[in-house]
Amino acid sequence: MSDRAVPNLPSRDFDDTLAFYGRFGFEPSYRDAGRLILRRGKLQVEFFLFPDLVPEESSFMCSIRVDDVDELYRQIKASGVAERTVGSPRLLPVRLQPWGQRVGFLVDPEGTQLHLIENLSQSDND
Repeated sequence: MSDRAVPNLPSRDFDDTLAFYGRFGFEPSYRDAGRLILRRGKLQVEFFLFPDLVPEESSFMCSIRVDDVDELYRQIKASGVAERTVGSPRLLPVRLQPWGQRVGFLVDPEGTQLHLIENLSQSDND
């Protein structure tokens, strides 16, 4: 296994977190009283129990890097997450950013902002 970093995000309620992320393909791979691990293909996101979290005050965020950001975005939108600029959950459309990558944004029910980033092609890295 190669070295990697995995986001650790807050969850007020693991059942709610699993229901939300499960709507667009994440499945549980581990759960105990204080930790939940979800997987979607090679993506892994870990959650810790934080029942007193106030979503409007959350400053948690992470990056999700995928080869097909449009497909991930479509799946999230098809699950019922609306495109809007306030509230949670919400989506902001995928756009080309000034640094050359395409990025969309998901804010989950806990107020965590997930940057949905399209991987650069190998030729872009050369």
